[in-house]
Amino acid sequence: MLLSVSDVAASAPLPRGRLPGLLTRLFLMGAKASAARHNHVPHSLEDIRRRFDRPCFPQRLSRLQVRRVIDMRVPGATELRPARLYVPYGKVRGVVLFMHGGGYVHCGLNSHDGICCRLARQSGAAVLSFDYRLAPENRFPAAVDDCWAALQWLVAEAWRWGGKVAVAGDSAGGTLAAVLSQMSRGWGHPPLALQLLYYPSLYGERPVPSREVYANGYVLSTRVMEWYAQEYIRDPQDLRDPRLAPVFASSLANLPPAVIALAQCDPLHDEGTGYAAAMRTAGSRAITRTWPGTVHGFLNFYSFLPGGKSAIRYGARHLREAFART
Repeated sequence: MLLSVSDVAASAPLPRGRLPGLLTRLFLMGAKASAARHNHVPHSLEDIRRRFDRPCFPQRLSRLQVRRVIDMRVPGATELRPARLYVPYGKVRGVVLFMHGGGYVHCGLNSHDGICCRLARQSGAAVLSFDYRLAPENRFPAAVDDCWAALQWLVAEAWRWGGKVAVAGDSAGGTLAAVLSQMSRGWGHPPLALQLLYYPSLYGERPVPSREVYANGYVLSTRVMEWYAQEYIRDPQDLRDPRLAPVFASSLANLPPAVIALAQCDPLHDEGTGYAAAMRTAGSRAITRTWPGTVHGFLNFYSFLPGGKSAIRYGARHLREAFART
C-alpha cells in the first residue's frame, strides 16, 4: 500500500470525537482543496519525501532568530549522518538533540528547520537536528541505533554548550527521544536534563481509547499509522519492543523528567497521558499538556496555527528551566 500526499496531509473528515478548532478545520480544508486541485493521486515514496521535507515558514526569516546555523555530519550507527546545529544569541546553556517526526519514513532537516530555530532562540540552548536513516530502506531499529550514536557523540561534545544535554522530538521523533531516555539510564554520564516529547507514539500494539475516537479524519488516521508500521517494522513482535513502544519497558523508574505536549484530536493523545501516568507511578517525573482543538502534527503548522507557536514556547520554557537547574 502506498499513500498519496493527500492521505497524509488531509484525511477525509469523518469526525467521531471532538471537532478540531476552527483555524485547524480551515487549514485542513485548504490542504484538502489544494490536494484535489493538483490531482494528488498516489505518488512514489521519493515524491512524498520531497513534498514533506519542506519548511512551513521561509528559512531565511526563521534563521534571523539565531546566531548561527551550521550544516554538519555527525556519527550515526554505520556512517556519518547529516545534522544541523542551531546556535542562539547570548550565552548558550545546554544542547538539545532534536529528532524529527514523519513515521520513520519521511520529513527531515528542512521540514523542522523553523521549529528548531524557535526552540533554540526561546530556550537559550543549542539545538542539533539529526537526520537518522529512514524506512523502508532501513527498518527498525536503524533509526534508534543512529540516534543513540548521535546522542553519545553529542554528550562528549556538550562541554561546548555548558555540559547539559536534553532530547526532544515530535511524533516518531518524540518516540525516539523517549527511547533514548530509557537507554541512557545508568550509562555513566550525567543524566539527561529533560525529554521533551511532542505527540509521541509510545504504546505499539497496546490499544488506547483515543485511537478509536480519532481513527479517521484527523490527519493521522488508522490507515496512515498502519502504513508507517508496514514500512518500518520487520516483524509484528517489534510492536512490543521498548525501542519502538517505550511503555513495554520493564521499568519506567529513574527516567529523565518528561514534558509531553499533546494534540487533543489525535489518535495518539491517550498514549502520552498514559505514559506520563505510568512514569509517575514508577517514581519518575512527567507532566503533560494538551492543546484543545489541535490535530497530530500541529507543531509543523505553527506559521498558520497559534497552537503550534504556543507549543514551541511551552517546550522551550521547560528546556530553559531544565538547563538552569544545578
